[in-house]
Amino acid sequence: TYLVTKADYIACHNQSYVYQYDLLKGLKDGGIFVLNTKWTEKEVEEQLPAALKRSIASKHAKFYIIDAVMLADKVGLGQRINMIMQTAFFKLSEVIPFDKSVKFLKKAIEKSYGKKGAAIVEMNNKAVDEAADALVKVSYPDSWKNAGGGDMATNKVEDYFASAEEQDFVDNIMRPMLAQNGDDLPVSSFTPDGSFPTATTRFEKRGVAIKLPKWIADKCVQCNRCSMVCPHAAIRPVLLTEEENAAKPASFETVKPKNPAIKDYNYRIQLYPMDCTGCGNCADICPASALEMVFFDEIADEQSVNNQFALSLPERTNVMPKDNLIGSQFQKPLFEFSGACAGCGETPYVKLVTQLFGDRMVVANATGCSSIYGGSAPSCPYTVNDEGKGPAWANSLFEDNAEYGYGMSLAIRQKRENLAQLAEAALEEAVSDGVKGVLKEFIEGFNDAEKTREIAPRLELALETEDLDSENLDKIYALRDYFVKKSVWIFGGDGWAYDIGYGGLDHVLASGENVNVLVLDTEVYSNTGGQASKATQYGAIAKFAASGKKTRKKDLGLMAMTYGYVYVASVSMGANPGQLLKALTEAEKYEGPSLIIAYAPCINHGLDMGHSQKEEKLAVETGYWPLFRYNPELKGDGKNPFVLEYKGPVKDVQELIDNEVRFKSLSKSFPEEAVRLDALLKKDLQDKYDRYKNLAENGF
Repeated sequence: TYLVTKADYIACHNQSYVYQYDLLKGLKDGGIFVLNTKWTEKEVEEQLPAALKRSIASKHAKFYIIDAVMLADKVGLGQRINMIMQTAFFKLSEVIPFDKSVKFLKKAIEKSYGKKGAAIVEMNNKAVDEAADALVKVSYPDSWKNAGGGDMATNKVEDYFASAEEQDFVDNIMRPMLAQNGDDLPVSSFTPDGSFPTATTRFEKRGVAIKLPKWIADKCVQCNRCSMVCPHAAIRPVLLTEEENAAKPASFETVKPKNPAIKDYNYRIQLYPMDCTGCGNCADICPASALEMVFFDEIADEQSVNNQFALSLPERTNVMPKDNLIGSQFQKPLFEFSGACAGCGETPYVKLVTQLFGDRMVVANATGCSSIYGGSAPSCPYTVNDEGKGPAWANSLFEDNAEYGYGMSLAIRQKRENLAQLAEAALEEAVSDGVKGVLKEFIEGFNDAEKTREIAPRLELALETEDLDSENLDKIYALRDYFVKKSVWIFGGDGWAYDIGYGGLDHVLASGENVNVLVLDTEVYSNTGGQASKATQYGAIAKFAASGKKTRKKDLGLMAMTYGYVYVASVSMGANPGQLLKALTEAEKYEGPSLIIAYAPCINHGLDMGHSQKEEKLAVETGYWPLFRYNPELKGDGKNPFVLEYKGPVKDVQELIDNEVRFKSLSKSFPEEAVRLDALLKKDLQDKYDRYKNLAENGF
């Protein structure tokens, strides 16, 4: 007896997900097919794909439906349906007597979830008890064997191809690979250099969310915070002119802006329903409760129509300065729809950096979570703006990413220095007044990113229309990709920055080179299974620290500050987005190395990831995560370069400990050790605050 998919059952919750796996190959003669849906038998008859009907009927399969999602939500498990579907499997397959399987399931629940608390165990036990009664058998007619009609459309929203080459890649490489047929592709299908195009995750349209955020327009305060915190760039503010507003779909509700800078537009928060993962962070942090999480089927069709219309609207990136929360979110995210976990604490930082600097970014990415969701073949979440500009991204080995980015920076600096010399030499030639004027502007604003962004198209046009035959001008034109000042970034997690790659990172920071380092600090080796790193705190359980970490967290920021010429900031988006934006903009402008250490809650923490942004806030309020900026340029003005930006512990860190299984479970497995390590953690946090407060008050 079989239930279909890789795990011997299928958890389909909406129409677009039915073909996520190859169901027809998995279904055996006389097998059992279970569909996780709230459809009635009539809806099954109307909406089940013809090919699936034919397969079920021809193989004489038994067919059941179960609304596992609704049941999980009812008992408090949220989106977790594994115990419900396992119960369904044992009930239907009869591989062992069902009453015995229930006992075994509950015993496994206690073993697996006992450390997480009695409430979690009770929820799962209740799910098992109710699952068997929730199964509904579908009596399908023999006519299904000859069912006609086309298969259902899996894409409710269709994005536009930028070129014929992009469509060829998506149709002939990306989609076969996503269907796990990549082994059938010949080598000749791929580019000789092995590169893959960016901006392709927008064609996946996975539709994996169980719940979606519904925007309540009359409650919205238009803060744009929901857009900032979204890990997948799946909810965004939209601005419409009066003409566009008149042509919108009936369900595309808009309101007049509260901000006078955009008073001539109409405002809306638009969901990308087929790209949302349903984590709920947007609704969780909304200060006005203007987002409500509802089941997928309630709004997916309507919002898909609205999403399709929103895709036709032009980008409006110049309506407000982008160095503040509201303005930054009118910039197109140049990192979107990645395969990161729902509620990921890392990706909102990456997305924000691309909104600020993405059209001129070059990224070196360490191996780890950020490289997996950043560039897993065949699709890439780094994308481009309306001008076709976006981040250039590459992934190096775990241990040498800092050196990799350093090499990129050296290469860019050499080319731009050569460009400046060529521009100076060209001024000595008999160039036209137009070319001479724009070359002078270019030289004067050479290291100002915004000025070079404005000058670059004018310089390129002037060179294209210049009559003078000049080798220098030809060489300048050949380097036109370097007219705009590049923004070099080095991304990686704490396993790379604190541990394996620390030697290289230290070397690059010490070099004085103008690079920007973003450390996505989850305090554990996230991608490789949750091993302890030097960023792991006292008392946290991780692999290789099963009885709690015995030593304090390495203070990477303080170590970097001792150089005196490295810009350093510790940030937490959920706690203070304004401080985060200030740190990012200051660091990028600083002509030297910068280090941004960002607190990123992770599924390895044993945290409800629908509250990851609130956990970032709690980490600061309890003193667990300090906020500060160290700006060496302030020393030149006779000021203290170190600015402390949190008030120390204003809440007991026990509240954070009780929120996260990585800490809380220690009290169950090693209670005496938990008391000892919790005391060390609290003392260390207070000592750290006292140390930082002294630096802020008395100088670094």
